[in-house]
This record gives sequence, structure tokens and C-alpha cells, in this order.
Amino acid sequence: MPAIPATSVTNLRDLGTLPLSGGRTVRPGRVFRSGQLDRLDPADGVVTALGIRTVVDLRTARERADRPDHPLPDSRVVVADVLADYLAVSGLPPAARLKQLLADPALAEQHLGGGRVRRAFEKTYRAFVASDSARASYRAFLTELTDPAATPLLFHCTAGKDRTGWAATVLLSLLGADEETVRAEFLSVNPAVREAFAPLVEGFTAQGGDPELALAIIGVAPEYLAAAYDEVAVRHGSMEKYVREGLGISEEETERIRAHLSS
Repeated sequence: MPAIPATSVTNLRDLGTLPLSGGRTVRPGRVFRSGQLDRLDPADGVVTALGIRTVVDLRTARERADRPDHPLPDSRVVVADVLADYLAVSGLPPAARLKQLLADPALAEQHLGGGRVRRAFEKTYRAFVASDSARASYRAFLTELTDPAATPLLFHCTAGKDRTGWAATVLLSLLGADEETVRAEFLSVNPAVREAFAPLVEGFTAQGGDPELALAIIGVAPEYLAAAYDEVAVRHGSMEKYVREGLGISEEETERIRAHLSS
């Protein structure tokens, strides 16, 4: 799924045309994902042409305060703070502190060096499945998609890779995409986030930071998604039961989402 070449929004993508079971595809122009909208330019015709009606912001309160989104014309905002519970017990995880860590190689090495970066992200991805705030947030995201009037809908976090990546995974699984398609879509963001964070990575390495650690912080890896899948399997047995029991999305709501977003 190639990135949409917007000048003021990073990692902007349309989930449309991705293949689903039974020869169906995701309808284009209905659901988009991106990084945060703090640099959105109202004159960026690529973005305004999408006609976004709903923005689902998956960031923390701190992130929203530090870098508030610029509003899209004629759109409403739904705040869905995925990490609220996780932050309360564990402090700020790597998914929500990218720029802080990349500005301080010593801090990054202290907290995430020696292979700890993978374990930290895997723990965060498990929280996407297990925590109350994450379940409420992803339920709110899917609930918006039961209403055709809410689309075109754009969902995002900070870099548009972790919280946003799991939201895309949940939606595509619900629509009937196989795991290979979901995994490829999940990993497809890596070139875009590497480009977006290239100046920070260069500064990080110039200060003596490990470039591999920097790339692990800004990117996504198959192991992160595998950790979330494992948490789903342990708690619910399947993605279908996770959506129904964990997120509280009924079969009727699921069918409404499928009818609107697939063809």
C-alpha cells in the first residue's frame, strides 16, 4: 500500500484496494491512516481532497497538548487514548516518546539498548490488546466505522506506525484480510517513517548513538505484531472473538462495517 504523497502529513495511506477473502477488496477513499496532523497545511490539496469527515486521534493527552493537530475542514475529532492505562503503570513507552529518545542517545541506550527495544515494543503491543483504555479506544474506532456518514475517516497516532498499525490490523482482520496481507500492510510503513525521522536519526548517530537502535525505535518489526497476536490468542483465542468479546463489537456492527468498507 503506497504512501499518499502529501506535503504536510507524514505516512498518509489509503487502506483501499487491499485484498480480502472471497475476491473482495477494501473500498478506496473510505479509511485512511497517517502520522499526527500537527503540521497539516490547509492549502495541502492532496489532504483536503480526501474529504475527511472524521479524525480518530489515538495519542495520549500529553502528545495532543505538545503537538495539537491542525483541524481538517468540516471534520470532527474523536479522541481515543490507547495508552492511557499503560502510562499510568509503566511510564511513557517508546511508542509515545520517539523524539525524546532520538534526541538523547544515552537515554535511549539506558532504556532500550542491548535488545531491550524489541521487548519494550512487544510489551506495548500486548497492552494494545489487554488494557482497558486500549480496548475502549479501538472499540470507539470501530464504532465510528459502523456509520457510513463518519467516512471518509482518518485515524492516526504520532508516527502512524504502532497504535495506528494495530488499528489497521484489527480493521483489516475484521474485513477478512488474511495474515499475510495484514502483515505486509503493517510493515509497509517502514520506508515512510524512516524518511520522516531521517534528520533525527542522523542527529542521533552524530551524537554517537547506535543507528540500529534508532531504526528499531522508529520502525516496526514482525515481532511486534506477533506479540499482539499472541496476546489475542491467549485472552480470546481468535481475532474474531477479540473483536466481539474484547472490543464489544457485535456481529450486526461487524456486518455493517463490512458492507460499507468492502466490495
